[in-house]
Amino acid sequence: MSEAIDINVAARKLAKVDNVLILCHKNPDGDTLGSAGALYWALHSLGKKAAVFCSDPIHERYQYMELEQFYDQFEPQYVVAVDIAGTQLFGERSAKWADKVDMCIDHHGSNTGFADQMLLDATAAATCEIMYTLIVTMGVEVTGRMADCLYTGVSTDTGCFKFANTTASTHRVAARLIDLGANLQMLNELLFENKSKERIAVEQLALSTLEYHFEGCCALICLTRDQIAKIGADEADLEGITSLPRSIDGVLVGITMRQQPGGSYKISVRTKVGLNATEIVRGLGGGGHAQAAGCEIFGGLDYAKAAILAEAGKALEGRIPPRQPEKQPAGERQDHAPEG
Repeated sequence: MSEAIDINVAARKLAKVDNVLILCHKNPDGDTLGSAGALYWALHSLGKKAAVFCSDPIHERYQYMELEQFYDQFEPQYVVAVDIAGTQLFGERSAKWADKVDMCIDHHGSNTGFADQMLLDATAAATCEIMYTLIVTMGVEVTGRMADCLYTGVSTDTGCFKFANTTASTHRVAARLIDLGANLQMLNELLFENKSKERIAVEQLALSTLEYHFEGCCALICLTRDQIAKIGADEADLEGITSLPRSIDGVLVGITMRQQPGGSYKISVRTKVGLNATEIVRGLGGGGHAQAAGCEIFGGLDYAKAAILAEAGKALEGRIPPRQPEKQPAGERQDHAPEG
């Protein structure tokens, strides 16, 4: 059983240890990388050795973080996992550390408590929001580079502050990071404005697979490995695509299905306020947040699609509008002229 700790305990512990290995989750996003990067540089500022490890490659768009990846000669004495809710998110190359994690820093309420100690705040919009407070509590002066890392996580996990998880506290942290030197123009261009040709191709592909269910209350897209490989897209090109189905007017539940290397399907569920995404995936072994959750379904496409749609249908009970009668083609009339 993991021991729940607060910011002060976590700060004191990190001040004592050295040779720290910081683990990111597989298919890394801005929050796991930003959290790792900020902690990495904070530990370095205290004269400590640290290294970051991720099971999957880190996209070049995040090169401004200047992360030193784990290397063979590095012998960790303390292991920290950031933004990882469960051991299934480590990935193949990180799996050997799954039962060796000393501390987990996370904002997922569905965290399985796999680490010896856990700093968890499910009210935080991003792990980077927690990490900012932790670094300040450690007595570290936040540099511009740390601010860049932290702003990356806060902004990406809130959809550039559009998602329902954004709070007043989130905005205050973001404002403080800008004061501390976060390069707002560079980050916004890199993370939200610039799209690769491959990213445009991903959006085009996703829309070509779009299906509506439950009278248009649910939208689903599905991407296979062959389709993704054909257009030359990588993980960075796929980041954020899960918000596409939910953005459609009238859609309450957006589902994204992505085929995984072993043939299983990674399911991402995004919901409008009032519908709990975690409840939709819980019965399938998943978890996450109120408006953003996910799971993995082992089986073929038809099986996986039927399974997630069944759960979405349960969540939408009582919310599906009655079916509207089909409109008559122009020029046709249902009535007849009166006789006589």
